[in-house]
Amino acid sequence: MAQDDSRSPRVASPPDKAATKGVVFGLTAYTLWGCFPLFFAMFDGVPAWEILTHRIIWACLFLVMVVTLLGRWQPVKSALASPRSLPRVLGCALLIGFNWGLYIYAVESHQVLQASLGYFMTPLINVALGMLVLRERMSRLQGAAVAIAGIAIGVQLVGLGGLPWISLCLALSFGTYGLLRKQVTLDGLSGLFVETLILMPLGLLAVAWFEFSDLSHFGGSVRNTTLLIASGALTALPLLAFAGAARRLRLSTVGFLMYINPTLQFLIALLIFQEPLSPLQLVTFVLIWAGLLLYSLSAWHGRRGKT
Repeated sequence: MAQDDSRSPRVASPPDKAATKGVVFGLTAYTLWGCFPLFFAMFDGVPAWEILTHRIIWACLFLVMVVTLLGRWQPVKSALASPRSLPRVLGCALLIGFNWGLYIYAVESHQVLQASLGYFMTPLINVALGMLVLRERMSRLQGAAVAIAGIAIGVQLVGLGGLPWISLCLALSFGTYGLLRKQVTLDGLSGLFVETLILMPLGLLAVAWFEFSDLSHFGGSVRNTTLLIASGALTALPLLAFAGAARRLRLSTVGFLMYINPTLQFLIALLIFQEPLSPLQLVTFVLIWAGLLLYSLSAWHGRRGKT
């Protein structure tokens, strides 16, 4: 689930028409991301790490076609030819690969609630990382939001006897990915292609190992084989829709639409997968939602002050 700002110029369309298209693109992107648990739950007995390797390979191959059709090879070549940017791009690739694999594991182990909590926490993790790593100043509302998130984690630790490690790892990996991604001058599409391209050798080695060890599910059944191939296209399609939204909408609108993703995951976990929600878990979610409300108010006041 990689999400990044598009640096493409705004389209020359009437404002209302462009905004409407942007909302449609945004709704499409975040709805697809939010419904990913339904897709990954369809695999029959395929381990998360095998799904991950095929997701990387088929996403890379699908993106080769997309980049070629859109004529976007120049930024890709520039990134690969720049020694300074490669360490950051490699870091982005490893972080997003880890994030994808852990997310698939969360779905397969019936812990979608933890996954949704992780993506609810991500904006607050971004604020904390900005302060700690980039020395950004934190507003009072942002500080309160991060403090509430800390209390929510403490509630889980004390009440349930352990940290919500899936939530924390998803939020930290995606937050750190975003931190590095800002330092790489690549748009979302080109960036995802370069990241999957870097991970491709590892993916091919893993697939070869699965085959050599007679553990591969690729080709074993039409269902699993089709799903493994489709995972590549499904990785890229939401990003293309997101890029269309980012070109046409204000950042505040895109930020508001972002909450559709974890909200859908939360509802799918409760209503479709029927995962149990204990009172302490509910308290954790309520605290995180309160923190997000403060974060949103802070962002709104900040933008209002600049107008």
